[in-house]
Amino acid sequence: MSEFKEKITVAITGASGSAYALRLIECLVAANVQIYVLCSSAARVVFDTEVGLKLPASPDAATKFLSEKFKAKPSQITVFGKEQWFSPVASGSAAPKKMIVCPCSTGTLAAISQGMSDNLIERAADVVIKERGQLILVVRETPFSTIHLQNMLTLSQMGVTVMPAAPGFYHHPKSINDLIDFMVGRMLDHLNIDQSIMPCWGYQI
Repeated sequence: MSEFKEKITVAITGASGSAYALRLIECLVAANVQIYVLCSSAARVVFDTEVGLKLPASPDAATKFLSEKFKAKPSQITVFGKEQWFSPVASGSAAPKKMIVCPCSTGTLAAISQGMSDNLIERAADVVIKERGQLILVVRETPFSTIHLQNMLTLSQMGVTVMPAAPGFYHHPKSINDLIDFMVGRMLDHLNIDQSIMPCWGYQI
């Protein structure tokens, strides 16, 4: 029996919002979740630009880097490269039933909506959809074009959760970290992971 509560795939694309991804991984590690991480080349550029984090291109080096950063247990975090087609996430019989793309670029949104599967992120999302699992897309763009909205509608009608990176302000945020936690708290709620970083509505406003 696995020592981890469950497995979740976390995909990171080149949209703005890399801090959301890092906080999400941190919280999933703390919740004893095993994480398969998929990171695009553009996402690594955004990591460096937004938070000054230089994530190694090698999957093994990236696995070691993130495991050390978040003090993960052995095998709790595994990073896969964009063309590792024999990884668990590429197979309906082995992929986790839950996947979140955070942040999700509109390019990735479009590719997933059309079932392109040109890289491992797109293939993993396609697998979750076809296996009737849970897929959450944290889309980051503004404004949305008609194309973006049509792609979101297409996926929503398939049961995909579209969760734009749009933090609220009713909890009186004092810092950027408060805004990040608002969104990550909502992600964790939808993944059915216990969280205390963002109180439920009505408990603390």
